[in-house]
Amino acid sequence: MFPHHREREQPIFSARAHVFQIDPTTKRNWIPASKHAVTVSFFYDANRNVYRIISVGGTKAIINCTITPSMTFTKTSQKFGQWADSRANTVYGLGFATEQQLHQFADKFKEVKDAARLAREKSQDKELANTALTIAAPQFSQSPPVMCVNGPEDKLFRSQSADITLSSEKERIKKMLSEGSICEMNLEAELFTLQDSNSKLVAALHEANANVEQWKKQLAAYQEETDRLRDQVAELEAHGGQGPSDLLKDELTQSLEELESLLKAKDEEIHILQSKKAEYHEMEHERDEAIHRLREIEMRNSDLERRIQNSEQNLNNSLEERDRMDSEIQRAIEILDIKIFDLNDLRQSLVKLIDK
Repeated sequence: MFPHHREREQPIFSARAHVFQIDPTTKRNWIPASKHAVTVSFFYDANRNVYRIISVGGTKAIINCTITPSMTFTKTSQKFGQWADSRANTVYGLGFATEQQLHQFADKFKEVKDAARLAREKSQDKELANTALTIAAPQFSQSPPVMCVNGPEDKLFRSQSADITLSSEKERIKKMLSEGSICEMNLEAELFTLQDSNSKLVAALHEANANVEQWKKQLAAYQEETDRLRDQVAELEAHGGQGPSDLLKDELTQSLEELESLLKAKDEEIHILQSKKAEYHEMEHERDEAIHRLREIEMRNSDLERRIQNSEQNLNNSLEERDRMDSEIQRAIEILDIKIFDLNDLRQSLVKLIDK
């Protein structure tokens, strides 16, 4: 039953301590549950939404305690703490190597107890509502990292160079991402500006084209009127005194001059619109260049993303390898503790034999 629970439970905190249980007869004296310091871990079962404290000594579990909201961890000295388990009808005691480890374990115990209380409240609300919602862990994810508090022993085996390499790799990946994102955002802003200018120029060009068509019609009408007036003037000059008076000629000449000045002004407006049309073509060329540059940036970003994925994969492999080495080192430490304890027993036995 115990290995089955370990498969679906996830560790959330670990520390090393000497484990004791209260004497069931006297309820005053402590009985050592382990010959040496062992790993004491908090586990979270996501399927049942349950928190437990588990410690294994050899092949048997010396602590298998389900945490309830009514439990309290009490610090009885600078390096010793205890709590009562009503289900097992016992009191557990833990002796730590340092005061800091005791404080960390006590803080984690309080945090997990609060989480268990919230989980129970949510479970009760679920039963009352008769729904099929799955209650998630209130403060911990299903696969949080294991925090080991093993004192100076664990620090001797940590690979500082691996941590520095992983940190530098993360910084390099972040820098690559930030540079690609900034360049892409600048090009997108430039493209949006060009598109906005392009739309304005297109609207102005359409309006100008419509005005040009209208002005062309007016120009044709003015030219027809001018030709008609010229014909009339020529006809009047040919007929001599039979035509209108000199006053009428002056009026016709003035009208002709006004029409010619109007034609000149319209020609200038047409030239201005044609120059704007050339500017519009130049803006279109700049827009095409910006689109081409944006596509190149997107290709570079794709390449960066592929390289980042490879780097993340290598990083994950490195982390897995380091975790595997940490677990092997942890097992080696436990075996070494057992050997040291056995040697200590052997030394004491030899001392007793020598004393005899």
